[in-house]
Amino acid sequence: MDTTSAGAPLIEGKMSYRQVTDTLSGTVERKPAKWWYAGMTLSTLAVLFGLWAMYTTVTVGLGTWGLNNSTAWGWDIINFVWWIGIGHAGTAFTIFLIVFRAKWAAAINRTAEAMTVFAVMCAGLFPLIHLGRLWLVFFIAPYPNTRGPLWVGYNSPLFWDVLAITTYLLLSVTLWYFGMIPDLATMRDRAKTKLSRTIYGFFSMGWIGSVRNWMRYEALTKILAGLAAPLVVSVHTIVSLNFAVSVIPGWHTTILPPYFFVGAIFSGFAMVLTIMILIRKAFPLTSFITMGHLNSISRVLIFGSMVIGLAYATELFIAWYSGVEYEMFTFFKSRATGRYATTFWIMVVCNAIIPQLLWFRKIRHSIGWLLAISIIINIGMWYERYVILISSLAQDFLPSSWVTFTPTIVDIGIYVGTFGIFFTGMLLFIRAIPMIAIFEVKDLAGEKREDHKPDEDKTEKT
Repeated sequence: MDTTSAGAPLIEGKMSYRQVTDTLSGTVERKPAKWWYAGMTLSTLAVLFGLWAMYTTVTVGLGTWGLNNSTAWGWDIINFVWWIGIGHAGTAFTIFLIVFRAKWAAAINRTAEAMTVFAVMCAGLFPLIHLGRLWLVFFIAPYPNTRGPLWVGYNSPLFWDVLAITTYLLLSVTLWYFGMIPDLATMRDRAKTKLSRTIYGFFSMGWIGSVRNWMRYEALTKILAGLAAPLVVSVHTIVSLNFAVSVIPGWHTTILPPYFFVGAIFSGFAMVLTIMILIRKAFPLTSFITMGHLNSISRVLIFGSMVIGLAYATELFIAWYSGVEYEMFTFFKSRATGRYATTFWIMVVCNAIIPQLLWFRKIRHSIGWLLAISIIINIGMWYERYVILISSLAQDFLPSSWVTFTPTIVDIGIYVGTFGIFFTGMLLFIRAIPMIAIFEVKDLAGEKREDHKPDEDKTEKT
């Protein structure tokens, strides 16, 4: 199969299978660099800040947030939707790799899957905290109880979110873990201490690399990837229905499900691009994370940006074409030219205009430009959620109830705390597990050797 993407090789240089194993396993076996300890320190401080904010929320109440009678959903739901969007990329990469056989995803999918798991964990915190009384969280579970006719509200978007998040998190963790089993066995065989050998041996589930192992493994991953494909679409569709089923101007629209889904893929791929650039800089992995990979992600971002721009234009057109004065006010006098004009145009510029720079090859092959654009996209996608949620709630049907939403230090603390959780998880991941799938990259290395050295012995891969 073709191992190039947009003319760039997916593995640079000539490597034996032993060199591939040594290089990728070495990222775990070597002592952490100083930047890793610095990152863990900052992430731990962010987690502590978040824990203080969560403790204040639980002990004092939701009055510590910036919520008011009009904006009953504030930073918590904004950040919930944003983190869910970030979490879509990992599963999408796995689907590309397994279902669509996109070889360029082989060096990225494991890190993207780890990102998905930690992002969904962060997202799941917000609906939980929004309950206020965490000790009553079991009320959400649909189980036989002695509370009479008191059952979960099947018409409640909160219940939909619980089902979507738990299902998506369960499948994401399963897909991520089973994808690591062959490499966990490799780390088990290379372990130098009894403790490491025991831990890796336990999680590798007795993998010996036999033909039967590989046949069952490939069958299982195809099944899981097939299950994940519709789930990727349905999860953010369910999140969008939280808004679309309402009668609030700016929310009550059928474009939200595909709009939210593409936005999730768009923001998730942007975060993957950010993380892969940082990993490429921090570790000697430029031979595996090549410009071909970054170029492929950039092309997906171009497509996503165009769809997002079309969605923005469609919303404005439908609001005007409908003739509904409430919709026209929300989109033209509140978002485009009114109180939220600044945030609206930040959203448009960051998501629909700046990513169009990726059409230029020089931009796509500049690490600095790619890093900047990827960060700008995620800033823009956060502003998108802010505009959608706050502008519609703060200025609703009754001008007498219009308010200004301002986040508090507790709101900010919870958000910062989720960043701490996310980066703590990612830093621990790159310390314990090869961040690039060794066996997947060996396949690419084997194909390259067959292309360039047809007479070389092919029996080296073990």
